[in-house]
Amino acid sequence: MFKIHAILCPVDFSDASRKAVQYAKEFASSMGSRVHLLNVVEPRPMAVDITMNYIPLEEDLQHAAKEDLQLVLQEFQQAGLKVDSSIEIGNPADVILDKSRELDVNLVIMGSHGKKGLSRLIMGSVAETVVRKANCPVLIVKAEEKEFIGDE
Repeated sequence: MFKIHAILCPVDFSDASRKAVQYAKEFASSMGSRVHLLNVVEPRPMAVDITMNYIPLEEDLQHAAKEDLQLVLQEFQQAGLKVDSSIEIGNPADVILDKSRELDVNLVIMGSHGKKGLSRLIMGSVAETVVRKANCPVLIVKAEEKEFIGDE
């Protein structure tokens, strides 16, 4: 039998990622796993205000993500689960892959937006890249899929 000791759950606060969080909670509860919640802020061009001061947009995004991530952390803590989190700046797929190796996780649970056509070609697919390059199993959760986890 296999044991899942550490789970990485990237969170972007989309419907798909919120479902992935539910899966991570269920796996952690069932197997006594530690969960690391990860939010990745993509670098943006510098914004210019009226006074011509340059304001990095990443700081605002990090601040907002920290507040939202705190609420998710509290859900895990209230359930008595082992959880920690981080907010990183960079290319989402690269950061997720680096973090999975750094934390030595043996499962990644993440949402997929399910982009198709031109938007997928232009933007790429973070989930697809992670599935192809991860050194551990990756569970992809879609926002519109039927859940396996039922409410009790």
